[in-house]
Amino acid sequence: MANYDITVIAGDGIGTEVTRESNRVLDAAASVYGFELRRNELPFGSEHYMQTKEIFPDDAFEAAKDTDAIYLGAIGDPRLPVGLIEYGIIAKCRFELDLYINKRPIKLYDERLCPLKDKTCEDVDMVIIRENTEDAYTGMHGFAHKGQPLEVATQTMVYTREGTERAIRYAFELARERNKNKHVTLIDKANAVRAQDLWTRVFAEVAQEYPDIETGHAYIDAACMWMVKNPEWFDVAVTPNLCGDIITDLGAMVQGGMGIAASGNIHPGKTSLFEPIHGSAPKHAGKNIASPVAAIMAGAMMLEYLGEKEAATGIEGAVQQLLRSGEIKGLGTGVHATSEVGDMVVNQLQGASASL
Repeated sequence: MANYDITVIAGDGIGTEVTRESNRVLDAAASVYGFELRRNELPFGSEHYMQTKEIFPDDAFEAAKDTDAIYLGAIGDPRLPVGLIEYGIIAKCRFELDLYINKRPIKLYDERLCPLKDKTCEDVDMVIIRENTEDAYTGMHGFAHKGQPLEVATQTMVYTREGTERAIRYAFELARERNKNKHVTLIDKANAVRAQDLWTRVFAEVAQEYPDIETGHAYIDAACMWMVKNPEWFDVAVTPNLCGDIITDLGAMVQGGMGIAASGNIHPGKTSLFEPIHGSAPKHAGKNIASPVAAIMAGAMMLEYLGEKEAATGIEGAVQQLLRSGEIKGLGTGVHATSEVGDMVVNQLQGASASL
């Protein structure tokens, strides 16, 4: 039996509640598909910081690095400075673990979830690969004459050939693995951000090594338009960090909203981090009303990364069946109790196993 050590940071607000249900589903999958998960549960987040002034201590971080994967529920609290906890936990993991791929599946599981007219589940099935460690997110910024009428604020975008190429190559490999349309779209803003010409050139070079994969290009503003008008055009897309931050949230709404969207922060073959993309929603905390579906899907992504692809497919199939049957009536806050959705997915998984 395979054994996996995972670090769990439930975090803030609804994070603890949705993580609880994701853990229950993961345990059910482990029982059904025959593997074991051992959890290193850490208390870090906004509440912990306010009590201890700790964000993510080095010894705890080193222990997390030694596990197979990190699962994050949600973090953030309006009582603290913007970005303090986010940079101390998520950015710390992304940069210090060199999690250079942000993988965002955008898949429609039931047509009633899609806000676009006349679009089917076949029309919305893509993956966005967002470069995750460069661009405007490297922290190279500053202020001059702060607070004065002539204040100047600057932030530097950074792109390296290595960082660009490894993200692009990952996208081509994924398109080949998916074997869907075998198409990779480059999304950038190279017409205005001329440094992104590096992306244009490297994309063309890498594409020559994948003659079986077709390619396309769209500037980020046009890509947003086409995702709304013709989402079926996209199979795999690859994009610099800032453009990816924009297009993936649009994609989340196309597939049904933040209540279903999950992501992986990945360094292939090394400890990687998985999370639902929604926030901590402090006003809903402790009420057992937040949808845990995105958290459950993040758990499925983690299992796929760990090599338990059958279990990941089983969880995804259970969620899809519950949505299409109408048992899960919606993904909004308060449609179902958080624990009720966890019960439904666990029961669906176990029932599917019993019928095999």
